[in-house]
Parts: sequence; C-alpha cells; structure tokens
Amino acid sequence: MKMTFYVLFIRGPAAAGKHTIGSLVSERLELPLFHNHLTVDLARTLFEFGTPAFVALRAHIWRAAFHAAAAERRSFIFTFNPESPVDPALMEELAETISSASGRVFYVELVCSDEEVVRRIDSPSRHRFGKLTDATVYRAAKAQGRFEVPALPEALARIDTEAGTPQASSEMIVRALERVSI
Repeated sequence: MKMTFYVLFIRGPAAAGKHTIGSLVSERLELPLFHNHLTVDLARTLFEFGTPAFVALRAHIWRAAFHAAAAERRSFIFTFNPESPVDPALMEELAETISSASGRVFYVELVCSDEEVVRRIDSPSRHRFGKLTDATVYRAAKAQGRFEVPALPEALARIDTEAGTPQASSEMIVRALERVSI
C-alpha cells in the first residue's frame, strides 16, 4: 500500500552534504526541500544563534511548517544538523504532527569523519548559505558538546558521504524509500 505523504528527514553533521544530497533527492522525487538553514537565517535576522529567543523562533517555524504540510498532506524533505540547543522532544513532536495526519517520517543519517567535515567546512557553497565555515569554531563547538545529542529514531539509511558521490548517496536514499513503498 502506498502512503499518502511523508517527510524525508535528512540529518547529519555540518558539511556532511545534507543540502547537496537533499537537493538531488528533491529533484528526483519532485518534492520540496525544506532546507533548515533557511530557518536559521530567518531566526538570525532577529536573534543571535543559540539564544533562547533564537531557539524558540526556530522551533516555532518548524512547528508551523510541519503543521501546514500535515494539514495539506504534503510530502517534503527536511535537513537537520543535530545539536544540543534543539530539544529532543521537539523532534518527537514534529514526527507526531506528521504521523497524526497518517503520514510517515523516514530518517536518513549522513555521516562523515571530523577530518572530512574540517576539509569541507570552508567550501564556497557553505559561504553562500551563511553556514558555519570556520574549522576552529566547529572544533570548539564540538569540544563544548554542542553536537552531543540523544539519538534520533532509527534511520531508514545510514550513508557515509565520504564513500561516494552526492549523486550515489541520493540514489541510495531513493532506493531505500522505494523499498518501503512510498
């Protein structure tokens, strides 16, 4: 049985390729890409990253987007870098928003080594989105435990983005979704 709608939740560390791979999957499946960094950019226009007001506004935007998609039964792709300022209960709430409307959430985890993150972090595409591009800042945030978060639900696929091209990674995701009869 085909499901009516779903959210493909692509998670992974900075510079793992979430936007690049998400864009390829978006094209292939003709789904909108809700690139989380756009939410970050919007919230940062008013508040400093990580402040309580920033965290609250970002959560509000996520909730509104997930509720609107659930109301319209609209499938989409969401990118996310797990970090300590995000309440794990919010992730559960977002998934429940989708499942309560008879949709599903499929998690895909992108992984790559810290060495690869540092190598990629200063890439031009990251500058274009105003993302973290300083390896020293990344290392300091990691040392402070900013990326130590409780595990998210089990992933439909876990992809090492150092092992292949973004195109190959996106095809792995599409095949994994096909196996669950989307």
